[in-house]
Amino acid sequence: MTGREIVATATDEPVRTDMTGIAADHLLTLLRPALKDAMTDGGAAYLTAAAIGAAGMASLGTALRERLPAVLRTEFGVPSGRLALAADAVTAYAGALGMRPGAVVAAGTGMVAIGTGLGASGWRRADGWGHLLGDCGGGAWIGRCGLEAAMRAYDGREGGSGVLWARVESLFGHPAELPGMLYPRSDRAAVLASFAPEVARCADEDPVAAGILRAAARHILQAAAAVRPDHGGEVALTGGLFKMGEPLLEPLREQAERYLPGARLIAPESDPLHGAVRIAEALACSALPLPIDSALLTLH
Repeated sequence: MTGREIVATATDEPVRTDMTGIAADHLLTLLRPALKDAMTDGGAAYLTAAAIGAAGMASLGTALRERLPAVLRTEFGVPSGRLALAADAVTAYAGALGMRPGAVVAAGTGMVAIGTGLGASGWRRADGWGHLLGDCGGGAWIGRCGLEAAMRAYDGREGGSGVLWARVESLFGHPAELPGMLYPRSDRAAVLASFAPEVARCADEDPVAAGILRAAARHILQAAAAVRPDHGGEVALTGGLFKMGEPLLEPLREQAERYLPGARLIAPESDPLHGAVRIAEALACSALPLPIDSALLTLH
């Protein structure tokens, strides 16, 4: 944020990771030219505040917290205490609910729930542990369950889905070749998630696919219940997963009262990029009410 206007920039290129976690030098190679171009376009000589959101900040962000503050201060003029480094779940929260208390479920390939009552209540987080340890109900989880149901049908085991088996053959080829295609890939979670829309498309005609989405909705609601700050309030659903529409939204609504009594499921006000802008805007006015946390949201 400059003294005159808000400048937002984002990149679709994934930031690499190394032995230190998120690779700070690689992020800076993306960030420097983007910020310089944005400042030139906005006619800004310096930044009065900045907020950077990154996936993996909570567990892989040590190098970012060590390297970025000095660079942002010396090269872009960000004053001390006006730089926020946030997990993507926090920027998703700020985009979805702004600066008010509540809970947010951010779901795409993965799934994480985060909530706060503001003030001294701190942050509550549930799941977001990646496709091998969690992200239950997210895109990779749904896709994996759909592929498993297809493999069960191929084997002749109970719980299989011939409908999903047919979709696997159409998209990936012979089911027996799927493990060799999937396991060596570094983007395995994304490949799993690519099958989630097929599960949604089959839900009307296939009870197994419908059951997977009902289970996904249950996981999402349970995560939201674990983080909401009270027994009422708003729970915003943000992220690309919810764009699959009624096949997932209907079981969410049907089970909401059981797992989130008194809560109201709402659409997000905006996206995580706008959430980062909101955090920077609040910092520029010295009025950031979101809880500071050593992993999720730090000020520098």
